Amino acid sequence: MPTISFATSKGGAGKTTSAIVLATELAEGTDVIMIDADPARRLTRWSTLARLPDTLRVVTSGGERTIQDEIAEAQRAATFVVIDLEGSASRLTSFAIAESDLVVIPSGEEQQDADAAIETLAEIEMEGRARRRAIPTAILFARTSAAVKSKLEKHIHRELTKAGRVMQTELHRRTAFSSLHNAGGGLRQLDPADVNGIDKAVANAQAFVSEIVDILEESRHAQTA
Repeated sequence: MPTISFATSKGGAGKTTSAIVLATELAEGTDVIMIDADPARRLTRWSTLARLPDTLRVVTSGGERTIQDEIAEAQRAATFVVIDLEGSASRLTSFAIAESDLVVIPSGEEQQDADAAIETLAEIEMEGRARRRAIPTAILFARTSAAVKSKLEKHIHRELTKAGRVMQTELHRRTAFSSLHNAGGGLRQLDPADVNGIDKAVANAQAFVSEIVDILEESRHAQTA
């Protein structure tokens, strides 16, 4: 079953939020297991705030000694496995990336985010060389504005496009996305009386999920060709 990891060496890029959005939307139609492999345990905390659907389960990783077994067990039990990785390079991160069918690298539109994304790409490439296989990656611009891009933002987009594959879909800065960390659950469980713009956030999330599935299919066909 496809395993999708979220990794970046910089905090605040939207890593955990992006993982939650992907997993909760996928869980609307199939079984998903999330693995919290980040010592900050933000994903684990989120999972306790509201009742999760029966199709979604969160596993808190026991660390580098157990992560490979946790991934293997999750792959047997669910259609999709989504892993929230820690920000720094480690044996745990290395093990998880090696088992991934796709690594998503969230990035903001600031130079520090772009530098971190390029650094993460280099780490994944090194891991791929060690494992003698190309590990598919995709850079996701997250927490972005829906307004016209500034010159700096356009420059950063060009820079990252040269460095690796950049997803066409962006996860914009929306109240509904940030509210997930306070309310728990997914976008569809948010209360419209408390949170504005849920419909637009759901549409944004659906486009994100659709592109992720397309990338996985593309990678699968490339490997079997």
